[in-house]
Amino acid sequence: MNASVERALGAPVVVGVDGSEPSLRAVDWAADEAVLRGVPLRVVHACLWERYEGAALARDTGRPTAPPLPQDVVGAAAQRARDRRPGLRVNADVVFEEPEHALLREGRGASALVVGTRGRGAVTELLLGSVGLAVAARADCPVIVLRGTHDNQAARPVRGRVVVGVGEHAKDSAAVRFAAEEARRRGVPLDAVRAWRCPAHENTGRARPAGDSARPREERAGGDLEAALRDAPGDVDVRRRTVEGPARQVLLDASREADLLVVGATRHEGRFGLRLGRVARAALRRSACPVAVVPHR
Repeated sequence: MNASVERALGAPVVVGVDGSEPSLRAVDWAADEAVLRGVPLRVVHACLWERYEGAALARDTGRPTAPPLPQDVVGAAAQRARDRRPGLRVNADVVFEEPEHALLREGRGASALVVGTRGRGAVTELLLGSVGLAVAARADCPVIVLRGTHDNQAARPVRGRVVVGVGEHAKDSAAVRFAAEEARRRGVPLDAVRAWRCPAHENTGRARPAGDSARPREERAGGDLEAALRDAPGDVDVRRRTVEGPARQVLLDASREADLLVVGATRHEGRFGLRLGRVARAALRRSACPVAVVPHR
């Protein structure tokens, strides 16, 4: 499928694959997402040519441990998508480049970029940090990262809700719009969550008296929630929640009952370039469901 045809059909969903089982589950999710959006799916396998020159030579010499060729990796992933979603337009390509750079470039013309993670716990942190975190921190489009414990379903909700974390700034509206559209496509409610903290000197576990100074903070959190949701589509069932506690933990708790957790991409310039904020990083590393990181517009 050439670029002009893809533009006519809409910006594709792009999925990065490496031949691993987690990346193949990402293909399943991406295929479902593309169908929900009514756009093509683009399957990309990025690798360094030098690695596969040796692999091809090993295969020619008959070594049983030779890894698959890149064309085999991307071809198998594309066929998996076609088998899962017959009729879906699938474009597949091998890019001989570092995965991070290739996926960032692919994301410039994508409606969403999907990647998988390997392992769990500390192992997930290490492997996600090499590609997933870097891509989520710099991509121009929403990045959906599939956690190892996800339910592998986009079209048929398992828990029946999309959760979006709302911060105190209006720039969170991009994440809210994305989450509202995802909820609409799935036909499920949108659970909009705004975390807030009581003053440190009152966070003692004792009951607070009526009219205490924490009440204005809770009311302000409710105001932030309403401001972020002012442009939410009228045909989406939006459920508003203000929850006292650290934003990271509040959203991680909410992810246990969600099909998708959506967070805004607050980015900071660090020693090694752009980095995500603490809430997004915690969600990517510990969420109980897939996480969509949406760049602020």
